[in-house]
Amino acid sequence: MISVIDYGVCNLGSMLNMLRKAGAQAQLASTASDIDRAEKIILPGVGAFDNGIAALTERGLVEPLRRKALRDKVPLLGVCLGMQMLGRRSEEGKLDGLGLLDAEAQRFRFDADSGFKVPHMGWSQLLPRRDSVLLRALETRSRFYFCHSYHLVCKDGADVLARAGYGGEFVAIVQRDNVYGVQFHPEKSHRFGMELLHNFAEM
Repeated sequence: MISVIDYGVCNLGSMLNMLRKAGAQAQLASTASDIDRAEKIILPGVGAFDNGIAALTERGLVEPLRRKALRDKVPLLGVCLGMQMLGRRSEEGKLDGLGLLDAEAQRFRFDADSGFKVPHMGWSQLLPRRDSVLLRALETRSRFYFCHSYHLVCKDGADVLARAGYGGEFVAIVQRDNVYGVQFHPEKSHRFGMELLHNFAEM
Protein backbone atom coordinates (compact mmCIF):
# COMPACT_ATOMS: atom_id res chain seq x y z
CA MET A 1 0.00 0.00 0.00
CA ILE A 2 1.29 3.43 -1.01
CA SER A 3 0.42 6.37 1.23
CA VAL A 4 0.05 9.66 -0.70
CA ILE A 5 0.60 12.59 1.64
CA ASP A 6 -2.39 14.96 1.70
CA TYR A 7 -1.33 18.25 3.30
CA GLY A 8 -3.74 20.56 1.57
CA VAL A 9 -1.60 22.00 -1.23
CA CYS A 10 -2.78 20.10 -4.32
CA ASN A 11 -5.52 17.97 -5.86
CA LEU A 12 -4.45 14.34 -5.49
CA GLY A 13 -7.10 12.71 -7.66
CA SER A 14 -4.89 12.33 -10.74
CA MET A 15 -2.07 10.78 -8.67
CA LEU A 16 -4.42 8.22 -7.10
CA ASN A 17 -5.94 7.40 -10.49
CA MET A 18 -2.55 6.86 -12.12
CA LEU A 19 -1.36 4.66 -9.24
CA ARG A 20 -4.43 2.48 -9.64
CA LYS A 21 -3.85 2.25 -13.40
CA ALA A 22 -0.30 1.17 -12.58
CA GLY A 23 -1.71 -1.69 -10.52
CA ALA A 24 -0.80 -0.16 -7.14
CA GLN A 25 -2.93 0.10 -4.01
CA ALA A 26 -2.94 3.67 -2.73
CA GLN A 27 -4.53 5.72 0.01
CA LEU A 28 -4.34 9.28 1.30
CA ALA A 29 -2.36 9.99 4.49
CA SER A 30 -2.90 13.25 6.34
CA THR A 31 -1.84 12.59 9.95
CA ALA A 32 1.32 11.54 11.77
CA SER A 33 -0.28 8.21 12.66
CA ASP A 34 -1.10 7.62 8.98
CA ILE A 35 2.56 8.13 8.13
CA ASP A 36 3.70 5.87 10.98
CA ARG A 37 1.74 3.02 9.36
CA ALA A 38 2.94 3.73 5.81
CA GLU A 39 4.71 1.04 3.79
CA LYS A 40 5.65 3.38 0.93
CA ILE A 41 5.18 7.15 0.71
CA ILE A 42 4.61 9.63 -2.11
CA LEU A 43 5.07 13.31 -1.25
CA PRO A 44 3.43 15.35 -4.05
CA GLY A 45 3.41 19.11 -4.31
CA VAL A 46 2.71 22.20 -6.37
CA GLY A 47 3.21 25.87 -5.61
CA ALA A 48 5.71 27.68 -3.43
CA PHE A 49 8.39 26.01 -1.29
CA ASP A 50 7.63 27.82 1.99
CA ASN A 51 3.90 27.15 1.63
CA GLY A 52 4.58 23.44 1.23
CA ILE A 53 6.96 23.21 4.19
CA ALA A 54 4.62 25.33 6.35
CA ALA A 55 1.68 23.07 5.52
CA LEU A 56 3.66 19.96 6.49
CA THR A 57 4.82 21.63 9.70
CA GLU A 58 1.36 22.82 10.72
CA ARG A 59 0.04 19.27 10.38
CA GLY A 60 2.94 17.78 12.37
CA LEU A 61 4.18 15.73 9.41
CA VAL A 62 7.82 16.80 9.09
CA GLU A 63 9.35 14.60 11.79
CA PRO A 64 7.20 11.53 10.95
CA LEU A 65 8.33 11.81 7.31
CA ARG A 66 11.98 12.13 8.34
CA ARG A 67 11.65 9.21 10.75
CA LYS A 68 10.07 6.91 8.17
CA ALA A 69 12.72 7.78 5.58
CA LEU A 70 15.85 7.84 7.74
CA ARG A 71 15.14 5.33 10.52
CA ASP A 72 12.60 2.93 9.03
CA LYS A 73 14.03 3.14 5.47
CA VAL A 74 10.56 3.22 3.92
CA PRO A 75 10.66 4.06 0.18
CA LEU A 76 9.72 7.72 -0.25
CA LEU A 77 9.10 9.46 -3.59
CA GLY A 78 8.93 13.26 -3.79
CA VAL A 79 7.13 14.67 -6.84
CA CYS A 80 7.77 18.17 -8.28
CA LEU A 81 7.68 20.51 -5.26
CA GLY A 82 7.79 17.35 -3.16
CA MET A 83 11.21 16.56 -4.65
CA GLN A 84 12.49 20.07 -3.94
CA MET A 85 11.36 19.81 -0.32
CA LEU A 86 13.58 16.75 0.13
CA GLY A 87 16.57 19.11 0.06
CA ARG A 88 17.87 21.53 2.67
CA ARG A 89 16.51 24.79 1.28
CA SER A 90 15.25 26.70 -1.76
CA GLU A 91 16.04 30.09 -3.28
CA GLU A 92 12.28 30.54 -3.43
CA GLY A 93 11.82 30.68 0.33
CA LYS A 94 13.34 31.04 3.79
CA LEU A 95 12.21 27.86 5.56
CA ASP A 96 14.33 24.73 5.92
CA GLY A 97 13.49 21.73 3.79
CA LEU A 98 13.24 18.14 5.03
CA GLY A 99 17.02 17.71 4.76
CA LEU A 100 16.85 14.18 3.35
CA LEU A 101 19.22 15.24 0.55
CA ASP A 102 22.16 17.64 0.60
CA ALA A 103 20.64 19.80 -2.10
CA GLU A 104 19.15 23.23 -2.80
CA ALA A 105 16.42 24.31 -5.21
CA GLN A 106 17.54 27.09 -7.56
CA ARG A 107 15.56 29.12 -10.07
CA PHE A 108 16.11 28.71 -13.80
CA ARG A 109 18.06 31.67 -15.16
CA PHE A 110 18.30 32.35 -18.88
CA ASP A 111 19.49 35.28 -20.96
CA ALA A 112 16.63 37.42 -22.27
CA ASP A 113 17.41 36.42 -25.88
CA SER A 114 17.81 32.69 -25.16
CA GLY A 115 14.24 31.79 -26.11
CA PHE A 116 13.77 29.80 -22.90
CA LYS A 117 10.95 30.90 -20.63
CA VAL A 118 10.34 30.33 -16.93
CA PRO A 119 8.52 28.25 -15.86
CA HIS A 120 9.62 25.24 -17.87
CA MET A 121 6.37 23.69 -19.06
CA GLY A 122 6.15 20.72 -21.38
CA TRP A 123 7.63 17.37 -22.25
CA SER A 124 11.32 16.55 -21.87
CA GLN A 125 13.29 13.38 -22.42
CA LEU A 126 15.11 11.72 -19.54
CA LEU A 127 18.89 11.39 -19.62
CA PRO A 128 19.68 8.56 -17.15
CA ARG A 129 22.99 8.68 -15.28
CA ARG A 130 22.90 5.27 -13.60
CA ASP A 131 20.69 2.21 -13.19
CA SER A 132 17.90 2.07 -10.65
CA VAL A 133 14.85 -0.07 -9.99
CA LEU A 134 12.81 3.13 -10.46
CA LEU A 135 13.82 3.22 -14.14
CA ARG A 136 13.45 -0.51 -14.82
CA ALA A 137 11.99 -1.33 -18.24
CA LEU A 138 11.55 2.31 -19.23
CA GLU A 139 12.33 3.04 -22.86
CA THR A 140 15.57 4.81 -23.74
CA ARG A 141 13.66 7.82 -25.05
CA SER A 142 11.17 8.11 -22.18
CA ARG A 143 9.54 11.56 -21.96
CA PHE A 144 7.83 13.17 -18.98
CA TYR A 145 5.72 16.25 -18.33
CA PHE A 146 7.38 19.12 -16.40
CA CYS A 147 5.96 22.32 -14.93
CA HIS A 148 8.44 24.15 -12.68
CA SER A 149 10.48 27.32 -12.21
CA TYR A 150 13.02 25.81 -9.77
CA HIS A 151 15.27 22.77 -10.07
CA LEU A 152 17.26 20.83 -7.49
CA VAL A 153 21.07 21.17 -7.37
CA CYS A 154 22.71 18.27 -5.51
CA LYS A 155 25.99 18.70 -3.65
CA ASP A 156 26.75 14.99 -4.17
CA GLY A 157 26.55 14.03 -7.83
CA ALA A 158 25.96 10.41 -6.83
CA ASP A 159 22.43 11.43 -5.78
CA VAL A 160 21.54 12.30 -9.40
CA LEU A 161 19.72 9.44 -11.08
CA ALA A 162 18.69 11.23 -14.28
CA ARG A 163 18.81 14.65 -15.89
CA ALA A 164 16.73 16.40 -18.54
CA GLY A 165 17.41 19.29 -20.86
CA TYR A 166 15.98 22.82 -20.91
CA GLY A 167 18.49 25.50 -21.84
CA GLY A 168 21.10 23.10 -20.46
CA GLU A 169 20.82 20.01 -18.30
CA PHE A 170 19.11 19.99 -14.91
CA VAL A 171 18.36 17.30 -12.32
CA ALA A 172 15.19 15.37 -13.17
CA ILE A 173 15.42 12.40 -10.77
CA VAL A 174 17.32 11.92 -7.53
CA GLN A 175 17.95 8.87 -5.37
CA ARG A 176 19.75 8.44 -2.08
CA ASP A 177 19.17 4.96 -0.68
CA ASN A 178 15.38 4.66 -0.15
CA VAL A 179 14.68 8.36 -0.88
CA TYR A 180 13.65 9.22 -4.46
CA GLY A 181 12.49 12.40 -6.14
CA VAL A 182 11.19 13.30 -9.59
CA GLN A 183 10.92 16.89 -10.84
CA PHE A 184 8.25 15.98 -13.39
CA HIS A 185 4.65 14.84 -12.90
CA PRO A 186 4.42 11.06 -13.47
CA GLU A 187 0.65 11.24 -12.97
CA LYS A 188 0.47 13.45 -16.10
CA SER A 189 3.08 11.58 -18.14
CA HIS A 190 0.89 8.85 -19.67
CA ARG A 191 2.46 5.40 -20.11
CA PHE A 192 5.95 6.52 -19.07
CA GLY A 193 4.65 7.90 -15.79
CA MET A 194 2.53 4.82 -15.21
CA GLU A 195 5.56 2.56 -15.68
CA LEU A 196 7.66 4.61 -13.27
CA LEU A 197 4.94 4.52 -10.61
CA HIS A 198 4.57 0.78 -11.16
CA ASN A 199 8.31 0.39 -10.51
CA PHE A 200 7.99 2.38 -7.28
CA ALA A 201 5.02 0.28 -6.16
CA GLU A 202 6.94 -2.93 -6.79
CA MET A 203 9.95 -1.98 -4.62
